[in-house]
Amino acid sequence: MSTQKLIEAYKSYLQSYSLNQLTCITEQGVWSLSQMYDHLILAALDYLDKVEMCAAAGKEQALGKTEDGENLYKLRGFPPIKIKLPDGPENTPSNSGGKEDLNRGLDHVLQKWREWEGKVDTINPNYKVKHDGFGWLNSREWLDLVEMHFRHHLLQKRELEQKLGFVSLNEDLL
Repeated sequence: MSTQKLIEAYKSYLQSYSLNQLTCITEQGVWSLSQMYDHLILAALDYLDKVEMCAAAGKEQALGKTEDGENLYKLRGFPPIKIKLPDGPENTPSNSGGKEDLNRGLDHVLQKWREWEGKVDTINPNYKVKHDGFGWLNSREWLDLVEMHFRHHLLQKRELEQKLGFVSLNEDLL
């Protein structure tokens, strides 16, 4: 599924939740749907900023990806496992975003993604920015990470919906 269709699907799912479903934290240490959406938006905007940094690099980087990075791109996605981020405020997404705010955030991601999708292949593939876990990624790899990350969180979305007693709408996307 293309990145655009995937983000549009998330926007559609968002409209089907009540505010209570969106912000409900079902158990300690588990994000709400709102927090998951906030995380997706912030991560995608960060990845798109990295695309821009690659475009502006002006200097080639000979170093490449880590073993985890190589595996991620070889598989074209994250393994179907839960990834626990370190505790801390920087890894605790907001739970205060309503549908309108989250929808605007997704629109912003989509607009920036479209902007870069049209020109990413003109950027020198040896202009890279380092990812803490995956090593040195070029602009295409950062752009592709947006789609892989949104796709990865479909599993979490389905799990959160099930805990809320909500019928999952994304079986066809997995």
